[in-house]
Amino acid sequence: MTADLYIRVSTDEQADKGYSQRDQEERLRRYCELQKISIRRVIREDHSAKTFNRPEWTKLLADLRKRRGQIDSILFIKWDRFSRNAGDAYQMINTLRKLEVEPQAIEQPLDLTVPENKMMLAFYLAAPEVENDRRALNVRYGMRRAKKEGRWMGVAPVGYANKITEDGKKYIAPKEPEAGIMQWVFKSLVTGQYTVEQIFKEAQLKGIKVARSNFWNSLRNPVYCGKIYIGPDKDEVARHASGLHQPIISEALFYDVQDYLDGKKKNFRTKLGSQDILQLRGYLLCPKCGKLLTGSASKGNGGEYYYYHCVSSCGARFKAQNANDLFCRELRKYIPRPGMEQAYARVLNTAYKTRTKSQRDDIKTLADQIDTANSDISKGRRLLLKEEIDAHDFREIKRENEKKIEILEARLIEVSSLSTNIEPMLEKAVSNLAHLDELYNEGDVKRKRVIIGSIYPEKLTFDGFQYRTTRVNEAVELIYTLDKGFSKKETGQTKEVFDLSCLVPPTGIEPAPHLRRKGF
Repeated sequence: MTADLYIRVSTDEQADKGYSQRDQEERLRRYCELQKISIRRVIREDHSAKTFNRPEWTKLLADLRKRRGQIDSILFIKWDRFSRNAGDAYQMINTLRKLEVEPQAIEQPLDLTVPENKMMLAFYLAAPEVENDRRALNVRYGMRRAKKEGRWMGVAPVGYANKITEDGKKYIAPKEPEAGIMQWVFKSLVTGQYTVEQIFKEAQLKGIKVARSNFWNSLRNPVYCGKIYIGPDKDEVARHASGLHQPIISEALFYDVQDYLDGKKKNFRTKLGSQDILQLRGYLLCPKCGKLLTGSASKGNGGEYYYYHCVSSCGARFKAQNANDLFCRELRKYIPRPGMEQAYARVLNTAYKTRTKSQRDDIKTLADQIDTANSDISKGRRLLLKEEIDAHDFREIKRENEKKIEILEARLIEVSSLSTNIEPMLEKAVSNLAHLDELYNEGDVKRKRVIIGSIYPEKLTFDGFQYRTTRVNEAVELIYTLDKGFSKKETGQTKEVFDLSCLVPPTGIEPAPHLRRKGF
């Protein structure tokens, strides 16, 4: 009698249970020696038994077809070494019998010509499969429970690193400089000035090493704002749990980015790395048709000449250098008078406190919206108990309102955390304004665009001679108005100016009519 020995092991756990390849071979050879069975070859497999799509088994089957009748049986330790799927096992047994080969487990011998033994074979095959399924289910439940506790499972996302506590518990923690770069990514993206692709390339230059697809997935991952996503399961709807790790951005910022990615927030996008001379591209509106002015270079007379021009057919076209020079002149209007830094800081602080009174109203509005969403869930529960809606409808009502509550609570925390004390920042801010023209002229194109965007939250209209805008930064506008007031006062006479209303109406770059009538 001749046999092939089939040895299979797929995991270290199986090796720990006595399924190592060496141990299996020793037991099979001892059995063959006792039973006077001649060994033709030994096949070693390192593959799962879920299917028969295994490299070594495929080779063995092909060899059996070529050498039909040369061996009598295939021997293995137990039936789970042969297969863990009853249906596949029966099919393979029939295939082997057609090749006149009998499969047999030396520690679970069965005479398969006896019909009743097929029930025992089904048990031998099903038991390991049930064990595997139970183990997989336990792992799945364990991972879901860990997520509910706020623990991140798996490899840490970009910006974080996997850590282990002294008692062996795993966690993730921010990893620099990647964490700082991801924080910059979210803050830059929410401005809407650049595309995700542009920010991705810039992040790579800063040191982020991640594939494009993973970068996109990261922008959707709530782990960065301290949340762990828990997917739906049976009667449980998808939700977020508070993570145990340290967030690197606020929840409000994360949801603002999601709105932007979903198309709910749209802003002008410009090119990173634009030529320095076209620094205003994307901020200017056409005086004729109101569309955005773009910028480009024209060749002529042996050189390149840059222009801002309209994207429509209206024909508006302005020399870029002239527009840039006029813009620098406009910036100087917002430079505070020398020696008045403390006075400006006092007025700005008072104005800020006046403005932030509306913060309490925002908190009340958000709290009311949260109460309404909770009330809707309660109403849905009552309708379910009265059988006026089914369980599916109630789960939808609950899911939608819980998502709404999560977003509202994040914004409520953000609004509530706004500080009403800005005195530490005012000194630096006023100092920067005092050197505004220098910061702008000496800065690269990125700094220039940051300055433009911070002073002018809306686009500017340029007609070739002057700039107009409907609104500028309120703090800068207030300093501009105060500066005009100080120009009419003698040194030290600031009391009357401090009594001016802090709620100065916006005037744009051009002075408002009431200021022009007074000769400002």
